[in-house]
Amino acid sequence: MFFLISGYLLTGQLVRAAGRGPIRPVHRWSRTLVRLLPTAGVVLLGTVVAGAALLPEGRWNQTVREIVAAALFLENWQLAADSVDYAARNNVASVVQHFWSLSIQGQFFLAWPLLVALVALVARGVPARLHAQLTLTLLGLFVASLSFSIELTATDQPFAYFHSLTRLWEFAFGGLLALWIDRIAVPRRVRLLLGWAGVAGLLACGFVLQVGTVFPGYAALWPTGCAALVLIAGDTGSRRGADRLLATRPAQYLGDISYALYLWHWPVLVFYLVTRDQEEVGLLGGLGIIGVSLVLAVVTHHAVEQPVLRLRLGVHGAYRLAAAGLAAVVLAAGGWHLAAVQQGVPQGSVGDADHPGALALLGEDAGQAPVLPPPVAVYEDWVRVEQWDCVPLARFPMDACTQPVETPPDKRIVVVGDSHIQQFSGALVPIAQQRNWQLTAILRGACPFSTASEVVPDEADCLAWNSAAAEEIADLQPDAVVTLATRDVRAGLTEQTPPGFVEQWWRLHDMGIPVLAVRDNPRFDFSGPDCVQQYGRDSQRCGVDREAVYAPVPPYAELAEVPPNVAFLDVSDAVCDTARCPAEIGNVLVYLDDNHLTASYTTSMAALVEERVLEAFGW
Repeated sequence: MFFLISGYLLTGQLVRAAGRGPIRPVHRWSRTLVRLLPTAGVVLLGTVVAGAALLPEGRWNQTVREIVAAALFLENWQLAADSVDYAARNNVASVVQHFWSLSIQGQFFLAWPLLVALVALVARGVPARLHAQLTLTLLGLFVASLSFSIELTATDQPFAYFHSLTRLWEFAFGGLLALWIDRIAVPRRVRLLLGWAGVAGLLACGFVLQVGTVFPGYAALWPTGCAALVLIAGDTGSRRGADRLLATRPAQYLGDISYALYLWHWPVLVFYLVTRDQEEVGLLGGLGIIGVSLVLAVVTHHAVEQPVLRLRLGVHGAYRLAAAGLAAVVLAAGGWHLAAVQQGVPQGSVGDADHPGALALLGEDAGQAPVLPPPVAVYEDWVRVEQWDCVPLARFPMDACTQPVETPPDKRIVVVGDSHIQQFSGALVPIAQQRNWQLTAILRGACPFSTASEVVPDEADCLAWNSAAAEEIADLQPDAVVTLATRDVRAGLTEQTPPGFVEQWWRLHDMGIPVLAVRDNPRFDFSGPDCVQQYGRDSQRCGVDREAVYAPVPPYAELAEVPPNVAFLDVSDAVCDTARCPAEIGNVLVYLDDNHLTASYTTSMAALVEERVLEAFGW
């Protein structure tokens, strides 16, 4: 609806401007910047201050990146990039995530004047020709963008949600309305029905549609279509019309402050959830958030938005004001980033006397020392296989990455599966370096090595990748393969060994390749590092009873037929003590989010699992 109305208003303005003479995009952009940037800049500056004071350090880097992206009207592309970067998919909702829609609108305000100016140039200023040619142009954009939106939503919904081109048809829809709405003759009674049908449909769509899985795609036709009905209904002049409700003074004032309200409501919500350590908001909390957001919106509207709009800046003054606001936000975010860098300097290293990590489970007393990795850098603590020598798989558009070695390796080992086996490979790297093994990583997030798609049922890309990975292993003929033995280790003893895992093991058996299958680590309903920072490393909140996630007998031990080429490595003793699975062990953070082990911790596991790895392979 937001995009449709933007297209409706701007297209109408540009067509009327074209009737008066040439469209001057530079002038129109200056007015757009004055309308959007000062208010957005104030909100972003406020978010920097509040974020530095209230957010856990682990969220600082993500928030700084997104604040800069929001200031540049690129937040949607930052979020789109994160949606395809598995390492970033566990980013929690940031305090400026809502800027994705403003970013798309900003891009639209940049491109649309150029588009209409070009069509007006081709039409040579003749109104009838401009109307006809712009109609055809917008129809083409509508069909192409909607088709692309439906296709991409079906194959990669998170990426489609933030992609600018999947939303272009919504602006084009509004533009077509602007061109034709005055030529649509509808009886008054019908317009009364259309108005209320549109309002009812808009209220209902949030309850009915699964926005998190089906948008934008064809589902976005519902809210845009409902908004179009309200616009077509227009001013009915009837006391029974929806327009009478929408045109009341309170509704108009809410519309006046809606931009500031839109900017403020989301940071207020996120800061509330962070400070209250909640995932959902109750009735009283929700009313409080709405109240605080309204107050901030009113103050911002009257103290910033309106005074700036009353200034007679001219084109150059508008650009100078925009540049100054942008510079202020970037400098503030840069200062926060410098503070994060300083906080992220490690005090010690994994394996020293103060940071034994997993070795503390053997009784090594680490005492009290700053945790590693530093909380501000914990979300970046991945096993960086992408820094190895990477080449594309022969049968799928992803890389296989091989650890560089200086001499011919004594053994070649393939690590295959999802991000959990990627993180476990941190324990193999020191062993491989010491024993002159070479590791090759064939990995895809949320896609364990199986004959099925275990995380997203029947996901075509996961199935294709698994098939390609198995054929790549057959080509490589390594000395061994390391993969997961179980998955979904959660409270309630949900751990399982899927049949698809076993089928892949049999395939490797037929190739004559030994397999080391590793028991998976637990998953939680909270962020380990955030919990440690908020409640302290000794808090019982920041862990789970071992018996709640690990059964005494692992599920693979009860399988009827296990291929003789498979040996198992149970790492439960390396991530849990006898009673608890904590978020910190030996002054090293065990988890970087709610389910992934840190590279720092798995590195500390090497000495703990080395003998068991050698025994499993018989080397």
